[in-house]
Amino acid sequence: MAGEIPDLIATERTGTGKGAARQARRDGLVPGIVYGGESDPLPINIPFNVLFKRLKAGRFLSTLFNLKVEGHDDVRVICRGVQRDVVKDLPTHVDFMRLHRSSRINLFIPVEIIGEEVSPGVKKGGVVTHVRTEVELVVTAGDIPDHITIDVSEGEMGDVYHISDVKLPEGARPVIERDFVIANIAAPAGLGGASDDEDEADAAETEEAAAEE
Repeated sequence: MAGEIPDLIATERTGTGKGAARQARRDGLVPGIVYGGESDPLPINIPFNVLFKRLKAGRFLSTLFNLKVEGHDDVRVICRGVQRDVVKDLPTHVDFMRLHRSSRINLFIPVEIIGEEVSPGVKKGGVVTHVRTEVELVVTAGDIPDHITIDVSEGEMGDVYHISDVKLPEGARPVIERDFVIANIAAPAGLGGASDDEDEADAAETEEAAAEE
């Protein structure tokens, strides 16, 4: 499974409707709902500060959580919507969906690079550049990989590694359809090697990866 799935602790919300939701907000909580699966929808409250911190950290909508609500079994969920105040842009309601093992979801999976210590290109002075430290994949909830691996043990200076060079878990596929760069072995500045055009292409790929994330 993909690393350690973070816990998200909530309380069951008593009462329904706008009145209960307004009271929750006055108490420093954000009302929400958990739906899907074979269980009934569950109204919940999440501490505002906890949710706000998670939202500021980024990728909230593509993070798998282990939802813990007292009196209920823990369940894996993914956020399917955050409503915000139109003026203050602060969260006012959040929707979570329960996941089956067969559910298909988008998640960012870390990239592990191995073989640097024996790479011929590195031994000649090359440097392994991590263009992407993680890749967004469509995966099955019951079979989420800890990471994907790039093996550079036979890499020469100037070699470029694309997503097509990665053996992905069965059923997983990248969200981006084109064959994007994940890593390369570049010559240190002043040692020559890659052409200026290649250097510019690598730089553009790096900037594009940052923009997409």
